[in-house]
This record gives sequence, C-alpha cells and structure tokens, in this order.
Amino acid sequence: MQPLHVYTVVPKLPEKLQPLKRLAANLYFSWQHEIEELFAQIDRDLWEKSGHNPVWFLNHLPQSTLEELGEDEFFLDRLSTIVAGFEKYVSRRGPMTGLEAQEEGPVVAYFSAEYGLAQCLPVYSGGLGVLAGDHLKSASDLNIPLVGIGLCYQRGFFRQYLTHDGWQQERYQPNDFEQMPLTPVLDTDGYPLKVRIYMQGKPLFFRIWRVDVGRVPLYLMDTNLPENSPERRELTSQLYGGDLEMRLMQEYLLGIGGIKALGALGLSPRVIHMNEGHSAFAGLERIRALMADRNLSFEAALEVVAQSSVFTTHTPVPAGNDRFPPELMAGYFQEYAADLGLSWKVFMALGREDTRNDAEHFCMTVLALRLSRFNNGVSRLHGKVSRRMWSRVWPQYPEEDVPIGSVTNGIHFPTWVAPEMSVLYDRFLGQSWREDPDCERVGEKFGSIPDIELWRTHERLRERLVDFVRRRLQQQIVSRGGRSWELEVADNVLNPEALTIGFARRFASYKRAYLLLKDAERLKRLVADPARPVQFVFAGKAHPRDNEGKKIIQDLVSLCQSSECRLSMVFLEDYDMQVARYLVQGCDVWLNNPRRPLEACGTSGMKAMANGVLNLSTLDGWWDEAWAPDNSLGWAIGNAEEYDDVEYQDFVESQTLYNILENDVIPLFYDRAQGSFPRRWVQKMKQALKSLGPVFNGHRMVEEYTKRAYLPSSISYGKLAVDGYRPAMDLAEWRMNLLTHWGNLDIRNVQCNTALEMFVGESLGVSAEVRVEGLAIEDIRVEIYTGPLDHTGGFASRSTFPMSPEERTVDGWYVYRGKAMPMATGKFGFTVRILPNHHLLRDAHSLGLIFWADEHASQGQG
Repeated sequence: MQPLHVYTVVPKLPEKLQPLKRLAANLYFSWQHEIEELFAQIDRDLWEKSGHNPVWFLNHLPQSTLEELGEDEFFLDRLSTIVAGFEKYVSRRGPMTGLEAQEEGPVVAYFSAEYGLAQCLPVYSGGLGVLAGDHLKSASDLNIPLVGIGLCYQRGFFRQYLTHDGWQQERYQPNDFEQMPLTPVLDTDGYPLKVRIYMQGKPLFFRIWRVDVGRVPLYLMDTNLPENSPERRELTSQLYGGDLEMRLMQEYLLGIGGIKALGALGLSPRVIHMNEGHSAFAGLERIRALMADRNLSFEAALEVVAQSSVFTTHTPVPAGNDRFPPELMAGYFQEYAADLGLSWKVFMALGREDTRNDAEHFCMTVLALRLSRFNNGVSRLHGKVSRRMWSRVWPQYPEEDVPIGSVTNGIHFPTWVAPEMSVLYDRFLGQSWREDPDCERVGEKFGSIPDIELWRTHERLRERLVDFVRRRLQQQIVSRGGRSWELEVADNVLNPEALTIGFARRFASYKRAYLLLKDAERLKRLVADPARPVQFVFAGKAHPRDNEGKKIIQDLVSLCQSSECRLSMVFLEDYDMQVARYLVQGCDVWLNNPRRPLEACGTSGMKAMANGVLNLSTLDGWWDEAWAPDNSLGWAIGNAEEYDDVEYQDFVESQTLYNILENDVIPLFYDRAQGSFPRRWVQKMKQALKSLGPVFNGHRMVEEYTKRAYLPSSISYGKLAVDGYRPAMDLAEWRMNLLTHWGNLDIRNVQCNTALEMFVGESLGVSAEVRVEGLAIEDIRVEIYTGPLDHTGGFASRSTFPMSPEERTVDGWYVYRGKAMPMATGKFGFTVRILPNHHLLRDAHSLGLIFWADEHASQGQG
C-alpha cells in the first residue's frame, strides 16, 4: 500500500529559537566549533546520535526541551551572540582578488565527483572529496566568487565493519536528504526544479539540492525521480558504485548535467575547475553550448573553453584514471560527436594519448588535459610524475616542457584544528587566523605560543583520543556480538601518557600499511617496553573489490588482537571525518609510508601538522617538499630512493622505519631531562607549525589557484568573448593556419660566440636563420634552449632565452639573435626551438606544436 500524500512532522521552534534553523542549514557550523558546541550542549547524547547533524538534531528534540530553551535567557544570549557572528561572516566582503569585478554571480564553477564537508553529509569516500570540501571552505573564508557542482548520492560511500576474523564487510545506509543540511532548489511555482538532459537519445531528469558552505553554494544533482527508469534513478545512488557503464553515466551526468544545471540556476561562470577527470565532459558541453548559442565553430568554441578551464589531476596510479572502451563510448557519444561537427575518429582522439590508435580506450584525464590550458598536479613531485605520465599527449616536447604544473594541496585549518588548540591559537595568533589571507604573517606567530601551554593542550587531546578509541572499540565489539572480557580489555586499551602513533588512510597496496608488519617481533618489543611505551592507532578502508587491501587489514587486525599487542595497538572501523579528526588531533606522530612516487599529495599529514603532530613519512607527495634535511620539522623514511625491486624496497624501508623509531622518535619523546615535559619535542612541534602551517594551508592553495589559474582564465575568457566572440573566431582561424603551415618552418646555420669553455657570468651569444613560410614572424617565438647535461648527454634541466629577428638574408630567411646566461658551472648544451606565438594564447605549449633545430642546422662557433 502506497500513501496518497506524504508530509513531514517536525517540532515547532519557539520564535526566539528560529535562528537555530539558519545555523543548522549552513555547513559553517562544521568549522566553527562554537556553533557545534551550542548544539551539543542542548542534548549531548542526541547530538552524538545525530552524527553531528544539526537538522536531524533539531527535528528530533522533544518539544518540551525546545520550550525550555525558548525561556532560557543564558542560552538565548549565547545564541544571539553566535548568530551575530554568523551573519557578520556571511555578509562580510573578502579580500580583493581581481575576480570580484568580473561579473555578477560566481566566476568559477568547481566540479568534483565527491565532497567531504562534514560527517553528516556522507557524499565522499576519501582524500579527493575532503580536499574538495576544504577547497570550498577556504574559498568561502576568502570570499572567492565560486560555486560547487557535484552529485547527491542516495547511499553515498560504504560504511565499513569487520567480521570476527578481521575481514572487511560493507554496508550502505540510505541518506535522508530531508534530514540533512540540504535545501531543494525550487522553480518559479515553488516546486522542486527539474532539469532534463538527453543520454543515449532518451531524456534523463534530475533535481538539484543546495548546500550552503559558508558563503559558497554547492549544488548537487539527484536522479532519484519517478520520471526516470529504475536504472537511471540509480545513477546517483552510490559513489563509485556499479560497473564501468554506470561510471560513464555518472560522469556524463556530472559533466554535461552540471553545465545544464548551472544554466537552469541562471548562473554563467566564466571559468570551470575540473577536480580530477570525472567531470571532463563539462568541457565538451561548454563547447556544444557555445556552438549552439553563439554560432561558433568547434575550433573557436574549443579555444574559449580551453583558455577558461582549469584541470587538477590527483592520481599517479594508472588505474585511478578512468578509461572507457570505444564500443561503450559509441553508445553514448556518437550523436554527441555529430552535434559537435566531429567525425567519430576525431572525437575519440580527444581522449586518446595516441590519436592514431583506434583501439585505445577513451581516457577522461586526457580529455581534461586537452580541454584545459591550466593543468596541475597536487604537489611538486606529483607535477613531475604527471609530466612523465602524460608526456605522450605532447609527444614532441621534452618531459620538462609538458604543460602540467603543480599547485600543492593545503588543508582548511579551522576544520581540522581541535577546539582546544583553536582556543590556544586565538590567544596567541589572534582570532583572525581563521580567515586571514596572509598565511605567512599568521605563521610567524606560532613561535609566540609558550612551550608548556602547547604541550599541555596536546596532552589533553591525546587523552581525548584514548577515551574516544575505548568507546569506539567497545561499540565495535558489541555490534559483532563480542564477549564481556573483550569489553573489559577495550576499556583499558592505550595509555593516555604513552607515545601514540597514528596511521589512517585508504588501504591501497601502495600505501603499504603492512610495512610495520615486516618485522612483527621487533614491533612487539617496541610496544612491550614498560619504560618507554609506544602505541599505534590504525584506521582505513579498502575498496570493496580490493581483496589485497582487505587482506592487509585482516593481517593488521590479527596483530592488534594478539595477546602481546591488544592493549597497545588498535584498529578502528569505519574511518570517516569524525575518526580522522580525533586521530590527527590526538596522536603524537603521524605515520605515512607510501611507495614513492605513488602518493600524489597525502593531506592527512597536513591535518596532523596543524595540531602540532609530527610527521614520519617517506619522501613522497607533500612531505617531499615539506621535510627539512635536519629533521627539524619531522622525519623522513629513506632518501627519496625509487627501487625497481619493490620487495627489496619494502624490506629496506621497513628497517629504516624501525631504526628511526628506536633511535630518534622514541628517545626524543621520552627525553624529559630539561623539565617535566619533552622540551626539544615541543620545539620541533612549534617549528613545524611555524614553517609548514603557512604553506600547506587551504587559504594559500585557493589564493594560488586564484592568482595563477582563475584570474588569468577569467581574463582570457573576457578577451575572447568581446564583440560577439570575434577574437575567439580569429584565434581559431589563426590556429588552423598555423597547423597548415607549421611543417614549412626550418632552422639553419645555428652559431654561438664561444669555444668549448666559458666563465660563469659570461653570456652565450646565439644566432640562427629561420624560414617562415606561410606565417608571419609574429606567429612564432624563437628561443635558445639551454641547460646542464646529465651523464647520457641529455638536458638535466633547462632554461630558455628569447631570440629576436634582426635582419633577413637574400633568400628570405630571418636571422634571429639572442643571449643565454648560464649561472652555474658544469657541462652545458644548447639548441634552438620555435613555439607558436599569439597575444591571446595562454600557454604556447598547449597546442602541441614545437620545431627543433636538428644537428644539420648547427654551424658551431660564429
């Protein structure tokens, strides 16, 4: 029997408590501890039961409690103060970034398949989503005109539980959107707005939910509508669920539906930021819309879209980049290719590294790289790895010139810093540290925190972690029908005063959670030392289809449950944002040992650092650029070696890890010779906060994206869009002419003004004759390409110096001259190259065109 009508019954808030609804409806509460505490103090047990969800919490409060609160003057005064702070936050203008004057509404649309914003909004799986959530929060604090686009998953990602023998199982819990901090977007008649797109020639409908993230709106698409077939209703059922076709449909919805959603909302951002390749179809839909609405050619629309798009790749692991077979793509995109005026072969080439290989699968990362003029990895090392990984997209370029840079990730400090630590920061950094865009100025103030106050605060957080672990462990035991003696053991696990090491992340094999297990007897001796006890807390999930990752968890759990380790080693089930907060705030050391260079960034260590927790990690991801060689900021496992034999690498680095623990970490933690607390340890905590806090910070990250990507992209869009997009048409025409005549270029008679030796500081004069046929000299840029050579005779690094045309030979060649300035000693080499040049071209490398002087062009010394 189905109901004829559905309605909701909720408690009636007294008029004086109505502001609670405004606080509950904005995720600002997730990083403003004062708001969370306000809700928690009403009924702490109910608050915990709600999963820190203020909407559900308010809807389940007894009416009598609400009536009492409505008469409680102390509560009302505090509510009034908090609401005033919230209203001040959402109405305050942010720092001038250059984006404010571009246009009304958001300038940037940020696309991501997942968002980790709060425990009560489980539409994320891990680091990628949490990074996206932190990006939105920092954009809110800095008042960047940005809007988020994503999917609203009915069941989100799986919840983890373990069997008696430690094998991971998954369960999926449905999300009740009506009981979450979401609001449906309504049409002009007050009904939920429904948007239609076409997929495989059939209509697909979705509605839109709005999430307020401080000052930034996030719009999430939901296909669970009666207008859709049962299969299509399931599109937004599960994050990363289903088969390859389901993944393709989800990404079709995210990219193409996301652009349609922006239009339905009346938003027209100039710039899109694709967070990972899942949303790359958004670029195609922008092209199609410009062709239809502005009557542009594909080439002209492509220039507009590419120059106003930003793409961030997150994974150096090949399996993490979605690829779809040609036959699957054909079922969804053959008509779409025709709409773009492209043959099927040309369309598929947009997503292929080798454009001539008709059997190659269509790669979303390649598509995103081709549709963006600002591409980046998420750490310096990851940028380098990405240039190597995707060099086949630009086959003529040396690896260093592949147009993929890096913007190192950062974390949103107010979200991850513990409330107790926030109070300490308020006292010594000033309350503006949460929103101050000058991260370096704030960072300098960390040194003013007294050692003893920082240590005492940290000790309280360790005690809080131990209490949380005990309660959580007892819940795990009860849920699987454990025995009473197990509950007694759980009530005594961990020592609130012992050195506590945390390890929590996805249990992918390259993360190497098993490294500690390589020498189990040595590990048991460490945790059994009564004079200098060491304890470990583990958490993390394996992908549902990753049996190797599940086996690692099982082996680890077996060790944790052994009689020698059960009091000192704990595995917490169902790793999520709540568990992560307790761990990164309460541990003494954060352990991370991925196999270099497979960790793109690894932001969990940044979250620990923000709370004064010291890092012990392999030199991969962010730690490769954060670690100091004198170990003043934390410790490194190894010296950035990369091994061909991974088994040997695991053995060597596991031994190195134990050596560091035994000889450096443990002695330093228990060195109390200079007082009642480990003074040298605390000085290392402060130095890490002072040196790393300003750099690995979400505000720095978003400011960097704004200056290097968003603002230039917005300006490029503005230049190309004037006069009915005439400049875009001209640029497309110029590009086609360039492609036609590029093969006519030639270089001869390359000469230099030096013999085989020169002194540091002397300039190297170079001349070359260049043939420019069918093009103007303004269409090209001629450069000296020079740098030190490695043992193979190739360039170890490079610098470029411009050359200018100064005269013309009798047979029509242009004589170019320039000077290079090597600033170091060693064996150097140089050559000459030609790149495209146009005043509207953001990156000359992006077109994939380059012409090198060959060995026949060199005439030696001039």
